Amino acid sequence: MIEHPVRVHPSADRLPREEQLAWKLAAVATGTEDLDTDSAAMAVNRVIDNASVAVASLLRLPVAVARAQATAHRAAAPGASVFGSRAKVSPEWAAWANGTAVRELDFHDTYLAADYSHPGDNIPPLLAVAQHTGRSGADLLRGVIAAYELHVALVKGICLHEHRIDHVAHLSAATSGGLGAMLRLPTETVYQAIQQAVHTTTATRQSRKGEISSWKAYAPAFAGKAAIEAVDRAMRGETSPSPIYEGEDGFLAWMLNGPESEYTVVLPESGEARRAILDTYTKEHSAEYQAQAIIDLARRLREKAGPLRNVRSIVLHTSHHTHHVIGSGANDPQKYDPSASRETLDHSVPYIFAVALEDGIWHHERSYAPERARRPETVELWRKITTVEDPEWTSRYHDPDPDRRAFGGRAVITLDDGSVIEDELAVADAHPAGARPFDRSGYVGKFRTLAEGVVTESAQDAFLDTAARLAQLSADDLDGLFPAVDTEAVAAYDTRLPKGLF
Repeated sequence: MIEHPVRVHPSADRLPREEQLAWKLAAVATGTEDLDTDSAAMAVNRVIDNASVAVASLLRLPVAVARAQATAHRAAAPGASVFGSRAKVSPEWAAWANGTAVRELDFHDTYLAADYSHPGDNIPPLLAVAQHTGRSGADLLRGVIAAYELHVALVKGICLHEHRIDHVAHLSAATSGGLGAMLRLPTETVYQAIQQAVHTTTATRQSRKGEISSWKAYAPAFAGKAAIEAVDRAMRGETSPSPIYEGEDGFLAWMLNGPESEYTVVLPESGEARRAILDTYTKEHSAEYQAQAIIDLARRLREKAGPLRNVRSIVLHTSHHTHHVIGSGANDPQKYDPSASRETLDHSVPYIFAVALEDGIWHHERSYAPERARRPETVELWRKITTVEDPEWTSRYHDPDPDRRAFGGRAVITLDDGSVIEDELAVADAHPAGARPFDRSGYVGKFRTLAEGVVTESAQDAFLDTAARLAQLSADDLDGLFPAVDTEAVAAYDTRLPKGLF
């Protein structure tokens, strides 16, 4: 691996493009050739994972709206598929609809370091373009592995959230690189596309603050759509704001640490295996990733705690991120509001811990149902739960040693009689270092659970067989990566939607 320093340069420096971060990212993407066997196998897992959460979200309003917008943009053959529809649409609109479906339940993969990410968000735009351009399964794998490589490197090296910049700015760069790898574009073209994508997808984190709206699901889909459009323009010879990262009016200088900005981004050398996807992890529960271990901890504490009416208070000792983003340290009253949106509740660790402690399970729909959130005894328990930042947990969150890195916390339950019950959990059970790490059987089980009642058993089998053979698929086979669903039921739901412009 090579450490690349990234800092602001005055325009008078005329920083050579080969020394710019966007070029170095593009070079890694276009240099992705031989597929690492383990990385390819994990990419198949994530294709399965994305389909799992997409089919489970088809009758949710944001997904239906995105699908309606997409299917208004039908494409001449070949086009790209949309989950829940038989239509073939323009690839950027397929990326929009499918990206929203994948993201809606907050239930797919994650990577946490200096910043946050859901690198599985790269897959919908890559799959859409692969279908539209007639690429093979091996081409798609090359693109996915490259996109993950860039995404993880950026998330490790450059923190966006401390400046309240949404994490999709890293996603769009990674997707542009992944598209370049898949299409075997020249480094120059990918360099221009990355810069355009970053320039057009820098947004604030208000989408994840206060009363969180459905835009949280749309944001990565927007980044994927923007990346496709950036690649299209770059392929036609268009250039970009440059250097997008290092320029004196660029990303670092005005969005991040200012003119004195300096970061280090670590990227693989030429010929080095692309294995960053193996550092990422998926979710067993439909909630913000820092809540995964907290849910498992609540399930473990359920019997120890006894009757919950006897609880005086619960304090979760955890990392800076968990406390300030999904905990009481966010100072968002909405995180304690029984009428809050689902998007807000899945970013409220006090709510999540209360429900998991009461129910002993977590369900992607029932645990967020309005009647569940408004249950009087739940509200009473919920409002007894607070979080505090513990320096040890913050340190472990950022620990460079993957065997020590942790995203969990310690729960201290004080009962009315003054007795105290404590327990802690460093990582979720499904984490690679957890009690039950997800392997292929875990991904298959998650798919079958979420597809039940939506995808017939025979259609489930057909999808899983296709996904398992991804490296051998021809362009004509990629349609099989969209599980067959009851499109009549989906269409019936869609007809009830208000009309828009398209």
